[in-house]
Amino acid sequence: MSTDYLPFVSAESGRPVQHGTRWQRVALWFVFCWFLFGGLAHFAFTDLEARIVPPQLPDAQDVVLITGFFELAGAFGLLLPWTRRVAGWALFLLTLAVTPANIYMLHIHDQFPAVPVWLLWLRLPLQGVLLWLIVWGSRWRRAVRRRY
Repeated sequence: MSTDYLPFVSAESGRPVQHGTRWQRVALWFVFCWFLFGGLAHFAFTDLEARIVPPQLPDAQDVVLITGFFELAGAFGLLLPWTRRVAGWALFLLTLAVTPANIYMLHIHDQFPAVPVWLLWLRLPLQGVLLWLIVWGSRWRRAVRRRY
């Protein structure tokens, strides 16, 4: 039985691919879950998400739906070894692109009384941690074969 279609199985041996460290795999799955649930939230809570889009951007709901689509595409791209690095860099750039929305939400925090202001402040440095996890988790190195 062929296992060529499975993302974490080597086509040559039929065994699971073990590239990257355990912590890189943990980071990868964390980033996958982050963007999977975040992308789904863009479709489930479109009106709420549209409220944090800066007013300089037209059609806030369309922006939310488009970014939600890209979050989901990037999340699933992380699962495939041949798209993992591109998906990682795309999610990195997407995270940078949506940072103004997080800053704008902090600016209009009074419109979100259920969200503590300290949490909005904390989200900014945590975004830097997320950026690092995206790059590190999606950059598994190929197994090095040494010749002696």
